Amino acid sequence: MKIFVTGAAGQLGSDLCRELKGRGHKVFGSDILDSGDMSIMDEYLKADITSFGEVLDAVSAISPDAIMHCAAWTGVDDAEREENRQKVYAINVTGTENIAKACVKVGSKLLYLSTDYVFGGRGDTPLRPDDGDFSPLNYYGKTKLYGEEIIRDLLDEYFIVRIAWVFGKNGKNFIRTMLSLSDKYDKVRVVDDQIGTPTYTVDLSVLLSDMIETSRYGTYHATNDGGYISWADLAEYIFEVTAKNTKVERVSTSEFGNTLARRPHNSRLDKGKLIKNGFNMLPDWKDAVKRYIAQIQ
Repeated sequence: MKIFVTGAAGQLGSDLCRELKGRGHKVFGSDILDSGDMSIMDEYLKADITSFGEVLDAVSAISPDAIMHCAAWTGVDDAEREENRQKVYAINVTGTENIAKACVKVGSKLLYLSTDYVFGGRGDTPLRPDDGDFSPLNYYGKTKLYGEEIIRDLLDEYFIVRIAWVFGKNGKNFIRTMLSLSDKYDKVRVVDDQIGTPTYTVDLSVLLSDMIETSRYGTYHATNDGGYISWADLAEYIFEVTAKNTKVERVSTSEFGNTLARRPHNSRLDKGKLIKNGFNMLPDWKDAVKRYIAQIQ
């Protein structure tokens, strides 16, 4: 297959390109950077997804069988700043619309990465992929939900995959932050009333590659297996794995404060639809964290 990956320089996009190329697909990566890592793709295209002309030119030149749309504004707190909102909308909404329209033009199927933040995060019941209780608490979540709605309106052949608590080699993530803080402090404050499961980009890339090779379209949830935990639980496990003496002070979201964007308390994503449709669950999150830490150290 010819597969076009947006956001190819990012935390997920780079691992996804590597996995797809390893399977023998012809991989075209795009980003706003001048060049890309040619060891993980066959061809790199600099493309600004907020420009329909640039997107259409790139997609028309490739005529891919599938587009995997990883590019997004993911800075949740920065998205709340008034001065950033126009740009956030342009990337997450207009950019997604441009990609979807290009899919229609050339007949490509689409895989779109979304987020648990499209939900309001109330209660403690795991959220199912086809639940319709959308009430995003922050602007980032709203723009990702708008992207989902655009895809459903324009396309029939699509995957929407909601993920949460993502970590990978490229970019910032919670594990890197905890390790950095542990070098400076004996104790860190971490919330214990936001519940979910981490997602390792290496493991996720395997699942997404499995998906794009099928026509089992629909909306899915994908995080690592192993049950639901709090951010404080994750921090304690990180320090256990790395033999750090840093202590975790468990606090509530209200006690922690100082974030611009509101976060959902319930990010429990029900992943049963994966099994129902013949896909494999991602490995246990503890195993994933161990492998990731070994990768970056």
